[in-house]
Amino acid sequence: MISFTVPGNPQSLKRHRTFRRGNFTGQYDPSKADKSDFLAMAMQHRPDVPLSCPLSVEINCCFPRPKGHYRTGKNAHLLKDGAPGWHTGRPDADNLGKFVCDALNGIFWMDDSCICLLTISKGYGPVPYTEVTITAAL
Repeated sequence: MISFTVPGNPQSLKRHRTFRRGNFTGQYDPSKADKSDFLAMAMQHRPDVPLSCPLSVEINCCFPRPKGHYRTGKNAHLLKDGAPGWHTGRPDADNLGKFVCDALNGIFWMDDSCICLLTISKGYGPVPYTEVTITAAL
C-alpha cells in the first residue's frame, strides 16, 4: 500500500489544446506544469519500479471553504448551520481523478489502464490537500 498527501488546492485536468501555424498543426498540454509540480511532491513515495498489477486508487480532495460558509462578526470563525460538508461545484471529480492518474503515470504505475477501481471524493476542510492511496485490487 502506498499512501501520501500533496498539500495545496486540488487540480483538475485541463483539455489538450490544438493550434495551427501555417501548415503545421500541433497540440500542447496546459496541465503539464501542474502535473510535474504534483509529481515532484509525490516522488518521495514512489515505488522502486512502476506497478503493473491491477490497482485500486482512492483520491480524497479537500478544498478550502469559501467565505460564505462562515458566520459574520464575532462568530466569523464558526460555520453557518447550513454549510455543506461535500464540495459539489467545479472542478468535476472525474477531471480531478484524471489529473492525478496522468501525473503519476509511468512513475507509480506502468500505465493508468491497470487501475481497476478508482474512488474520488471532494469535500471541505481547513487546509486544502489531495490524498492518494494506492493498493493492489482484490
